[in-house]
Amino acid sequence: MNETPILEMKNITKEFPGVKALDNVSFRVKRGEVHCLVGENGAGKSTLMKVLSGVYPHNEYSGEIILDGELQKFGGIRDSEKVGISIIYQELALVPDMTVYENIFVGHEIRSGLMVDWNETIRRASEMLKKVRLDVNPAAKVRELGVGKQQLVEIAKALSKDVKLLILDEPTSALNERDVDNLFLLLRDLRDQGVTCVLITHKLKEVMDIADSVTVLRDGKTICTLDAHKGEVSENVLIKHMVGREIDNIYPKREHKRSDEVVLEVKGWSAYDPARERNILEDNNFTVKKGEIVGFSGLMGSGRTELALSIFGNPERYHVQGELFLHGEKRTFSHPEEAISAGVAYVSEDRKRNGLILIQDVRQNITLANLREIARRGVVDNNAEIKVANEYKNTLNIKTPSIEQTVVNLSGGNQQKVSLAKWLFVKPEILILDEPTRGIDVGAKYEIYTIMNRLVEQGMSIIMISSELPEILGMSDRVYVVSAGRITGELPAEEATQETIMHLATRN
Repeated sequence: MNETPILEMKNITKEFPGVKALDNVSFRVKRGEVHCLVGENGAGKSTLMKVLSGVYPHNEYSGEIILDGELQKFGGIRDSEKVGISIIYQELALVPDMTVYENIFVGHEIRSGLMVDWNETIRRASEMLKKVRLDVNPAAKVRELGVGKQQLVEIAKALSKDVKLLILDEPTSALNERDVDNLFLLLRDLRDQGVTCVLITHKLKEVMDIADSVTVLRDGKTICTLDAHKGEVSENVLIKHMVGREIDNIYPKREHKRSDEVVLEVKGWSAYDPARERNILEDNNFTVKKGEIVGFSGLMGSGRTELALSIFGNPERYHVQGELFLHGEKRTFSHPEEAISAGVAYVSEDRKRNGLILIQDVRQNITLANLREIARRGVVDNNAEIKVANEYKNTLNIKTPSIEQTVVNLSGGNQQKVSLAKWLFVKPEILILDEPTRGIDVGAKYEIYTIMNRLVEQGMSIIMISSELPEILGMSDRVYVVSAGRITGELPAEEATQETIMHLATRN
């Protein structure tokens, strides 16, 4: 690897109203390496990369960007692209109804005179697809591809612009394990071909797998840069630098108070999805007891979320069969409002799309699901709303300048806390958490786990759906495993292992 830096960012400071997002940050990347940028949510990682890529132009921050030895002053994204910088965001910037080849060359079309040369476009697009080892028809519509393949189309799009420095912001957040392996194999190939990659991720195991160097940011400041080839990088070291303290056990200890009181029982639960024209759940039986965390594990697409939604008032309008009992009383929920009234709440796996209204502030989001509680004669009492929002802000340690802050401006971990606060305000007896720590860093995860422990100690029951086996094992009192729409096994915490869960998760 060439020790000469391709990139140096010196003394970068960027401020937003009420917060200094970057405070004198310096960042140095060697040519031809995979450099991971890590830190807690809100540490400044994405902001730094937006400065680098021209999203924030040079007159909106202080400091210097030096690429290939030359000082750069980007006025926008096009300026950074002209010198070989390309950024791929967590939310992919593809047009679903356009073809693969159109997406690859959108914005920098290949022309013959005044007209787009479509034959050359398709030929060049095919070359780019071969570079990323993606075997798809370039004429296919992007919406026909899975998320992993769409990610590769984005990289092909970047390569078509003669990229020298490729930035990937949380690229694996929606990928399965096989797609992650394919992506990392490609990044290693690109590194060998001389393309430098900067990877923003909160997944420390991925850092250990792919990084040549790692820079840690905390509270908008550069903490350190570590060389993986010199043995400086380990999970414990990264956690210590990221959160400013050592977390010996990311899963906080909880005294397991055994209870025989069954608060929820589901019998013979099946569901048919008319949109997909197939059964998605078949003959499932399970119980949830008072004051316990029940983990639901399984592979992506196994039916875990469908099971949760069908119980929570069936908002997707599945054709449901089976029986549901609360404290032994048979109940039927035909709408989420009925489930909420009965003491059941559901925190969505997709907080940005289904959990929060991003353009509204923290205060409005927290009270959204229970406005009746703070309404007087049909009108929201602003003082009561402010009081409630501040209570949850303090209780859940939501890091925001004020409850008037727009939710879209919060970090992922703090958005998740707002989503959790929204449902805690309905005062549920049973809380369903669907992927409660997806897309948040290790420090925020620890806080979410601590909150969960506190809730069950107070008598609440939690159903936790998670794709992360360590999380299932570290937090659950009992584990149900779902495969192809069926519960294939139940395991007490002391008997659950990654091997036994995977065995049950792959059983058809």
